[in-house]
Amino acid sequence: MAIRKAWNVIHNCGHEATHDLSNRPADRRAGFARWLEGRDCTDCWNASRNSDAESRAAWLATKRAEEQQAAAEWTERFDMPPLEGPEKALAWGERSRHQLVTAAYSALVSEGTWDEADWAVLEDKIRTVARAGWWIDQRDTEGSDLPELLDAAEAADHGTENPVR
Repeated sequence: MAIRKAWNVIHNCGHEATHDLSNRPADRRAGFARWLEGRDCTDCWNASRNSDAESRAAWLATKRAEEQQAAAEWTERFDMPPLEGPEKALAWGERSRHQLVTAAYSALVSEGTWDEADWAVLEDKIRTVARAGWWIDQRDTEGSDLPELLDAAEAADHGTENPVR
């Protein structure tokens, strides 16, 4: 006898739907059908997700404004140069730079073995990278990787020892 592939599920929201579970291994279909029973159907899930979009957008706008304010204060406090690039990338680049540099300070000085003199050397290198896009590209890296990233950026600015002919 063949194991069934289509399951009628009464979802948490009360709606009934037939689910084709043929793409799952036969021994996992019953368990997945039980899991589906504890969830809203697709239509209800989408409706609740979309109805909350406005509050989510407001929350994100507030969070971005707070991050931008913190980045602007940090930039002024530590005399960081303004970033260069397209207008719409500047704020994002400033936030990314702030977050990465503060994470680096925490990893290298606060929790690491660096002293303030080591940090001052790195801080000078930080000031040389003014392209907003570079900071945006590095936004997901670990703070402890910043020295190596800045060395690579510096090497890229100077070119290579083998010029192209």
